[in-house]
Amino acid sequence: MSEIIAGVAIPDSTIAKEATELIRDATDELIYHHSRRVFIWGALQGQNRGLSFDAELLYVGAMFHDLGLTEPYRDNGTRFEIDGADEARKFLVSRGIDAERARVVWEAIALHTTPEIPTRMAPEIALVTAGVELDVLGIGYHDVSDETRGAVVAAHPRPDFKRRILQAFNDGITRRPATTFGNVKADVLERFTDGYVRPNFVQVIEGSPWSE
Repeated sequence: MSEIIAGVAIPDSTIAKEATELIRDATDELIYHHSRRVFIWGALQGQNRGLSFDAELLYVGAMFHDLGLTEPYRDNGTRFEIDGADEARKFLVSRGIDAERARVVWEAIALHTTPEIPTRMAPEIALVTAGVELDVLGIGYHDVSDETRGAVVAAHPRPDFKRRILQAFNDGITRRPATTFGNVKADVLERFTDGYVRPNFVQVIEGSPWSE
C-alpha cells in the first residue's frame, strides 16, 4: 500500500522504490527530505491547477533534481541540473522506460531553476519546478493550508533549511563557477564563495572577438 502524506500518495512502483534507494544512498538527509517534499508540493500544486500528471515521472524528477550537487559531479564543468537530468534519464531508460517519457523527466530536472518556461511545458516539468519553488523560495506557500504544510514537514522535516540548502548549493557548484553564468546560482556563489566575480553579459558581448 502506498504511503500517503498530506493526502498525496507516494508512488510505490519498483522504479519509484529504486529511485528512493538510489537518492538515499547518494545524498544526505537534507537533499532526501527536500526532494520528497518537492514531489509532494508539486503533486499538491498539480491538484490546485487541475493538471493531470504522471505521478511516477514527477516523483523521479523530484528525487533526482539535486543529485548533481553531490560530490561525484562537482568538478565536471557541467551545470548541476544537467548532471541530475542525465542520471535520471539513464536510470529510467535502463529500466525500460521509453525515450519520450524519459525526456520529460530530463527536461523537468534540467529546467527546474529556469523561471516561467516550465509552466508552458508538460505537467511533470511544470510541477517539479512548482515543487522546488514552494520548498526553496516560498512561491505558492499560501496555495496549501497550514495543516497541509504541517503534515508534509512532519513527515519530511526541514531544520535550519534555508541556511543548509544554500550551503549545499554553494558546495555543489563552487568548484565550477562558470556553470552559473546566466542562472540564479550565480547569486549563491556571489554570497558564499570568496573571490567569485559574477560574469557580466554585456561585457561578454562587448569583449567578443568581433570587430564591429
